[in-house]
Amino acid sequence: MNDLATSGSGEPGVLGILLWVAPPYVTLAVFVLGHIWRYRYDKFGWTTRSSQLYENRLLRIGSPLFHFGILVVLLGHIGGILIPESWTEAAGVSEHAYHVTALALGSVAGLCTLIGLAILIYRRRTVGPVFSATTRNDKLMYAVLTLTIALGLAATVIANLIGGGYNYRTTVSPWFRAIFYLRPDPGLMTGVPILFQLHAISAMVLFCIWPFTRLVHMLTAPVGYLTRPYIVYRSRDERLGTLPPKRGWERAG
Repeated sequence: MNDLATSGSGEPGVLGILLWVAPPYVTLAVFVLGHIWRYRYDKFGWTTRSSQLYENRLLRIGSPLFHFGILVVLLGHIGGILIPESWTEAAGVSEHAYHVTALALGSVAGLCTLIGLAILIYRRRTVGPVFSATTRNDKLMYAVLTLTIALGLAATVIANLIGGGYNYRTTVSPWFRAIFYLRPDPGLMTGVPILFQLHAISAMVLFCIWPFTRLVHMLTAPVGYLTRPYIVYRSRDERLGTLPPKRGWERAG
């Protein structure tokens, strides 16, 4: 079986329609409304709940690996899914050059992300105060996030290095963009390798639980710093408190 939810004729079956039409819109609704609810009822909990004070050695290794790796992964997904193939070709980037670059950067970034995430999970599990500050939602988030990244990395490596290669920009990418056009086409996911399908399903689960975990901090930008007033620092007079106050009025001019 090469993919999920296809009929015997190769057309999307009922399960295919249930997987690739309804869930994306449910995911978008939960993602948007969940963040609105979280901001209204848990505004002060909208944070990473930093644990740097509890342990810093493992954090200094795992955090940069994870954050820089996931940033490259996200940029790669934006370029590969949201930007049509015709646009990159019009810009002078051949499809072969695009795939070679995406494979190299994606594999390295995915591996760095997984290693960094493994270090952070190990730290959270072995350092007592950090583990105590971990909620059940965050434990679920770590499991789903690890699964999503691992499936994406496995799909990339197996399809391109072990298999004969797979151009997801002609199937998965148009399916994803069609969701926002309100013209979902489950037929585009017919024949897509199962690892890519599982990666897409796990990503939808991740975005559904996103608003209820520490991942909300990724959508927070310090915009207020641009408009807040300056902080004025004044030096303390060393003689302050040692001299008696002067009597009478002080001159104003």
